[in-house]
Amino acid sequence: MAEMGKGVTAGKIASNMQKKLTRAQEKVLQKLGKADETKDEQFEQCVQNFNKQLSEGSKLQKDLRTYLTSVKAMHEASKRLTECLQEVYEPEWPGRDDTNKIAENNELLWTDFHQKLVDQALLTMDTYLGQFPDIKSRIAKRGRKLVDYDSARHHYESLQTAKKKDEAKIAKPVSLLEKAAPQWCQGKLQAHLVAQTNLLRNQAEEELVKAQKVFEEMNIDLQEELPSLWNSRVGFYVNTFQSIAGLEENFHKEMGKLNQNLNDVLVTLEKEHATSTYPVKAQPSDSTKANKTPSSPPDGTPITSPEIKAVNHEPEPSTLEAPGGGIPKSPSQSTEATPAEADGAGKGGTAGAEAATKPETDSGSASSSLPTVVVDSATVNGTDENRAISERSDMPPGFLFKVQAMHDYAATDNDELQLKAGDVVLVTPFENPDEQDEGWLMGVKETDWLQNKAFDQCRGVFPENFTERVQ
Repeated sequence: MAEMGKGVTAGKIASNMQKKLTRAQEKVLQKLGKADETKDEQFEQCVQNFNKQLSEGSKLQKDLRTYLTSVKAMHEASKRLTECLQEVYEPEWPGRDDTNKIAENNELLWTDFHQKLVDQALLTMDTYLGQFPDIKSRIAKRGRKLVDYDSARHHYESLQTAKKKDEAKIAKPVSLLEKAAPQWCQGKLQAHLVAQTNLLRNQAEEELVKAQKVFEEMNIDLQEELPSLWNSRVGFYVNTFQSIAGLEENFHKEMGKLNQNLNDVLVTLEKEHATSTYPVKAQPSDSTKANKTPSSPPDGTPITSPEIKAVNHEPEPSTLEAPGGGIPKSPSQSTEATPAEADGAGKGGTAGAEAATKPETDSGSASSSLPTVVVDSATVNGTDENRAISERSDMPPGFLFKVQAMHDYAATDNDELQLKAGDVVLVTPFENPDEQDEGWLMGVKETDWLQNKAFDQCRGVFPENFTERVQ
C-alpha cells in the first residue's frame, strides 16, 4: 500500500510537471507567433474592471482603518482633556457633579461611535473584499485552462495536418524490412500504423474535448459573476458612506448637547466668580492705541466732553452747604475771623476773593453775628481731600475718587477694564498726562484692589461716559 501511495504521488507530480512544461511551450509558441491564442475581449474588459474594483476597495479599506485609528486617537485626546478639567475643577465650585456626569457621557459616546463604525462600516468592508481572493484565483485558473485548451487544440490540428503524410507512408514501404517482408506481413504492418495513428488522433481529440469543457465551464461562471460583482460596487459604496455619515451626524449631535451642557456649567461658574475672570484678548497694534474714542453707552448717553467731565465729578453742592443754607464751619473756627485767617484770605489772590462766600441773612438780623468765611477754591474742588485720601494705605497710589459703572463695557484692548453695571472703580491719575485720551479715565476696580492689591496688573483705562461719580 505504501508503494502504491508513493507511485500515485510520483505519477501526480510527473503529470503536473508535464502540464507546466506543455503550458510553457505553448506560451513560447504564442509569443513567437507560431501558435494562435484564443481571445475574448469582453472577458478581458471584465477582468480589467475586476482589478480596478479590487484596487478601489483595498484603498477604501485602508483609508477606513486610518479613519478609525484617528477616531480612536481623538477619543483618547478627548478623554485626557476631560480628565484635566475634572482635576482642575475644585470640589466646592458649582457644577462639580454635572462635569463628572458630562465626562461619563462623553466617554460612552466616543466608545459607542467607534464600535458602531467597526460594526457597520469596517466589518461590511471586510466582507465585501473577502470575495475577491477566490474570484481572483479562479480568473488565474481560467487562464491556465485556456492555455491547456489552446495546446490541446494545436496538438489535434497538428495530427490532422499530418494525416495525409501518414497515409502516404502507409501506402508504400519505407524500409528494407517492409520490402523484404512477405505480402501478408506488410498488410499487418500497414494496419498497425493506421491503428496507431488513429489512436493518437483519438487521444488528442479526447484531450481537446476535455480541456475545452473544463475551460468553458469556468469561463461561463466568471462571465456571469464578474459583471454582477462590478455592478454591486455602487450599492456597497452608497451603504458604506451612508452608514458613516449617519453615525457621524448622530455622534456630533449628541456631542453638541454635551458641549452645550458643559458651557452652561462654566457660565454659571463664571457668574459666581466674575471678579476673578480675566478675558484673553488679541494684542492690539500701536495704531489702535492712539486717539482712542470711547464708545457710546447702550442708552445713547452722549460722550462727556472735558468741560462737562470737570463738572460731573465735582462734589455735589449739598456736601458744601449747611442745613440752614450756609457753609459749615470747622470745629476750629471761631465766631470771628482771626488776623491769620484774614491774612490767609488776602493771600488767596483773586481766585480766593471770588471763591469767598457769605452766609445768607434772614431779615438782616441773623447774619450780623456770623463772620465772613473765606473758602479756598482748591478745598471746594476736592484737591486737598483727594490728596489726603491718596495718602491712605487702603487706597491705590494717587487715588482721586470713585465712580460706578452705569452700563456694561466690553474691553476691546488689553489696556482696558472690563466693566459690568454696578462695578466700582477707583480712579487714579495717568503716569504720563500726555497719554490720557479725551473721555477716558485710568483706574482699578475696587474688588480687584481689595483682593490682591496688584495695582500695576489690574489697572486700566475705561470710558468716562459709562460711569457716574459716587465719591
